[in-house]
Amino acid sequence: MEAPREECELSAVEPRVVAGVGKVESRGVDFIPESERHSKPSELIPTFIGAQFSLTVIVVGWLPIAFGLSWWSAVTSITIGVLVGTLLYAPFALFGPRTGTNSAVSSGAHFGVVGRLIGSFLALFSALGFYALCVWTGGEALVAGGHKLVGTPEGDGMYVLGYALMAVATVIIAVYGHATVVAAQKFVIAAIGACMLIGVVAKFGDFDASYAGGEYLLGSYFATWMVAAVSAASLPISYGPFANDYSRYISSRFTGREITWANGVGIFVGSWVVMIFGAYMATMFPADAATWVAGWVAISPTWYMIPILLIALLGTFAQGAVCLYGTGLDFSSLFPKLERVPATLALSSIGVALVYLGFFAFDLIDSVSAFVVVLVVVTTPWMVINLLGYLLRGGWYDPAALQVFNQGERGGIYWFTGGWNLRALAAWVPAVVVGLLFTQTTLFTGPWATKINGIDMSFLSAAVIAAVLYLLLVRIFPEPREVFGPVSAPTSAPRNVTVDGEPAAVGAQETS
Repeated sequence: MEAPREECELSAVEPRVVAGVGKVESRGVDFIPESERHSKPSELIPTFIGAQFSLTVIVVGWLPIAFGLSWWSAVTSITIGVLVGTLLYAPFALFGPRTGTNSAVSSGAHFGVVGRLIGSFLALFSALGFYALCVWTGGEALVAGGHKLVGTPEGDGMYVLGYALMAVATVIIAVYGHATVVAAQKFVIAAIGACMLIGVVAKFGDFDASYAGGEYLLGSYFATWMVAAVSAASLPISYGPFANDYSRYISSRFTGREITWANGVGIFVGSWVVMIFGAYMATMFPADAATWVAGWVAISPTWYMIPILLIALLGTFAQGAVCLYGTGLDFSSLFPKLERVPATLALSSIGVALVYLGFFAFDLIDSVSAFVVVLVVVTTPWMVINLLGYLLRGGWYDPAALQVFNQGERGGIYWFTGGWNLRALAAWVPAVVVGLLFTQTTLFTGPWATKINGIDMSFLSAAVIAAVLYLLLVRIFPEPREVFGPVSAPTSAPRNVTVDGEPAAVGAQETS
């Protein structure tokens, strides 16, 4: 098997130029050589803070209140949920600098180069769901805010048009790629942050910290609090399949500690601040508010419609672009003739179709709560297995071998059994099944959900079972020696070098 040929730091071939801000990125999921790694860990902070500054995340912050929790119960469920999700998500950005590619392709080291399809599916599921929700809420705010501000029509036709406008604007940013997405997030943080702060101050006189909530969604306090916490945890976890879209551009000279901290700070701060804002506003909504946007518009003065419209527009750009960019990047690798840009356009069309289907056929609260709970159940065990594999391998990866499937070839050290690592697969599938059996949402309830007084154990059970089974299976059926790298693999930060024009395997670096 011929390894993929990439120009790396010490290659004599002229390095490929990476597109900057305002230029369309040409890279897909192929290996990013050191000469093109222009990013720093600190850039992960604004990228993932900005990605949370959107109506989508604000809506997730509304869920604890919509579920019937009090203000302080909403705060605790959001804080603990986001913290737990962040602890799992933060180290996931370590793969990119080692493998030079995205999360799904990197997972091929542990699930097999064909088994990375699981990561691709999770990325697709997460991105389409959040992208649809992003366009949905952004379009609704555009129509409802415009109606209150200047009296524009508010019928179904206007909503259809509003969703289309949101989708087109989001696609434009996603098509340009990594540099433009990162630059856009920095502007979004300042603009939307100011709009939210104005809203907090404007409504401070109406806010009541003793807000006691209402009827519990799942019938009891602890069951409802747990599903709210799981919903909050789903935000950081949902970015696992996308974390390395950005960290793959980080130079290998940075330590694992720098990358992990930056990744964790970005996702925690962004998620917590925006979700708390959503809960804060929701405590003042009228009882008949059908959606977060409707409630927000109802309680806001007319002059505040301008900040609402800015949040709708800029927030949809920020998060929608992250969702589309990452999924288009990965989806294009599954079809050799499909490049990143047309893949992004195709996925956008599917996302918009989901928006229209959701608008005319489904209930927003039920759909969002079920989506985020299922998302965390299927994604968590996948992340746990990859992180454990990272620790067991000491962070050593062969970038060339990871690209085999993408190039339509076979073989290599990550081929395992027909391209699948059955150890990882045999740990992930039972974990997901058990997690779903414990799941309890307003759309469906697993048969085991009531066995522990209705408390949602889906997230925790899936994580624990995946960890135990994977460690047990690799102990009983040891993985091939070559996946652990040379016996003398370096323990300091590796250099990306070439051997006859081909990328050498990447050794371990400091991760503490």
